[in-house]
Formats: sequence, C-alpha cells, structure tokens
Amino acid sequence: MTQAALALPGLAGRRTIDQVMPSVAAALGNRGFANTLDLPEAPRYVVMLVDGLGQTLLQEHADAASFLSSLHGIDDMVCGIPSTTATSLTSLGTGVAAGSHGMVGYTSRDPDSGLRLNSLRWDLPIDPLVWQPRPTVLEMMQQDGVETSSVNDAKFVGTGLTLCSQRGVPFHGVNSVYERLDVIVDVIEAAPRSMTYAYESRLDHTGHARGCGSEQWREMLTTIDREIADLRAELPADCVLIVTADHGMIDLPMEDRFDVTQHPAMLTDVTMLAGEARFRHVYTRSGAADDVAARWAEELGDRAVVRTQAGIEDWFGPIAPDVRGRIGDVVVAALGEFAVFSSAEFAIEMKMTGFHGSITEPELRIPVLVAP
Repeated sequence: MTQAALALPGLAGRRTIDQVMPSVAAALGNRGFANTLDLPEAPRYVVMLVDGLGQTLLQEHADAASFLSSLHGIDDMVCGIPSTTATSLTSLGTGVAAGSHGMVGYTSRDPDSGLRLNSLRWDLPIDPLVWQPRPTVLEMMQQDGVETSSVNDAKFVGTGLTLCSQRGVPFHGVNSVYERLDVIVDVIEAAPRSMTYAYESRLDHTGHARGCGSEQWREMLTTIDREIADLRAELPADCVLIVTADHGMIDLPMEDRFDVTQHPAMLTDVTMLAGEARFRHVYTRSGAADDVAARWAEELGDRAVVRTQAGIEDWFGPIAPDVRGRIGDVVVAALGEFAVFSSAEFAIEMKMTGFHGSITEPELRIPVLVAP
C-alpha cells in the first residue's frame, strides 16, 4: 500500500476530549460554554481521568471493570492527536486542541532555544504560563462562581504540566488513594456549586511496564474500578461523576523493533527527533522537509503515515504561529504493531511494552462515562 493510498484519519466531526470540561461547565450553569456532550445539569461535578484507559481496552476487559462497564458512555469520543498524556490533559484543561494550546507531544522542540522539552519532566527553563498562555476552563469556572479544584498526586504540585493544564484553582496534593477519596468528597461538599478534577496514573504505568494485555494490567483495572465505585458511593446524590481517559494503549512485540539508529541514512538532514515511538516529530534542516518525508515514507511504507506540516491542521487543529515551530517539519504516525525507536536518544522506550501516541482507533478512542 502506498502512502497516497493510506487513509489519514483526522478529528473533524468527532467528539474530542477538549469538549469535556466546557460541557461540564455548561451543565453547572456557567455562562459562555456549550454543553456539546449533553451532560446532565447538576450543581456538583467530579471529573476523574484514568491515564491510559482507552475505550477499546475497557470494552475488551469489561469483565475486569464491572462498575465502569455498567455506566452510560458518550459515543465516539477520541482524545486528540497525538494521543499522549501532556497533549490530552492540556486539551481537557483548556478546551482547545494541541495546535492552539501548544502542548504538541510528550517531547517537542523549543523553537527559541532549539532544545527538546520533555513536557512531563519540564526539563528546560521555560515559563509554563508563557509556553501555554491560555486560561484553563477550571479557572474560568472559578471566576463564574463555581468552587473548582484539582486533586492530584502531591508530587505534581507546581509542575509545568500542572500549570499548563490545571492552573488557576486550588491544588490539593494527596499521597494515597484513600486520602484522594476523602479530599474529593470534602472539597465537593464544601460549596453548593462545585467541580473537582482528579487524576489516576497507575493503569498507564502498568501498561507501559507490563503491557495492557498482561494480567497485572487487568488486576490494576479491577482495583481502580473498585476505587471509583467507592468514590461514587461517597459522593453526594446531587453530584455527577465523569470518568474519562487521556488515550488508549497497544502492546508492541519486543523483537524486531525499528531502531532508526541502525538506519543512519534516514537521519540525513534531520536535526532533532522528538515526540515518542508511536508519534515522532522529525525536525529537519531548512528546506529539507519534503526530501526527508519522502525518504522516511519509502523506508517505512505502510507501517506508518509520514506527513509534512502541509494540511496537518486536521490532526492538530488550527495552529497558532508560536506553536508551529514546536511541531516536527515531518511527523511520523505509526500503524499496526510498529514504532520508530531511537536507541541512541530514547533508550528507555526500547524497554517498554505498552505504547500510545499515534492515530489508530485503540489509541485515540477514550471513554467518557457518566455516573449520575
């Protein structure tokens, strides 16, 4: 199959993660927001994001998540492109897509310094409020009279990603699942109109390390399912609980991994690699993008979709001028059981089992479950 024949799935016409918080805000009675997901009106909301809980995985393992599987879900929800945590959390928090908020991947180039920013570790001296200047939906709800808060692992307080995606409201750092439940219930009950965002990371960590087809992953899913059921039982009757995710996940074989380090000709005119194994940002010398894209497309064939920035708004949404330089001059979205590794620059990825980031349905599709 040629690159020209490959379908290039975009997000047009689909429900995306950036619609969740605006819909919650509208359901709470906040002005200026549209309830595009038709969420029920209520005076209190909790939005719980379970990292890595793709809709495809939830359907395949429904027997391991009896509570979540019993809930009504919004049809055809996707996270956005790339299907990765930093991008999705910021889309959720701001109500806009990656091309607008600028968190375009797990790693990306800072056009000013020419260095690579890891958006989870935030390892460059960049002000997050400059990198992502848009207000969050959380703070806009707060300004409109809803007591809004974020409940998350204590280690995430003040991090770059937290400031990009959840800023403007009180952050409640917790150190255990039990403490998280207590704090969520306390803050949601503290005001007649309230909204709380909460985050759960263990399923994603288990998937990366053990694989989302492993028994360890299923056991973690069952544990989290039970914990969320307990949370719903403790919340007041007039509170709606939303459970969603930032991406799905697939497992990749450990053998025969494509390591670009072993194909040095592909790195001709390439100045930097970023993104992640399933979605590579490839930065090139000036004027070389078309040649690099053609070389990569020829080598990878039907194992990946290789694109330049021309027309890429169908993946990233409208691209702000200061964001365009963060996106690869060439982007490579892996298909099937394939990924582009670099043992020289991203050795840790070579040890992982579960992956996400690309444009396939198992990675894009997410649940938005409603527990009234």
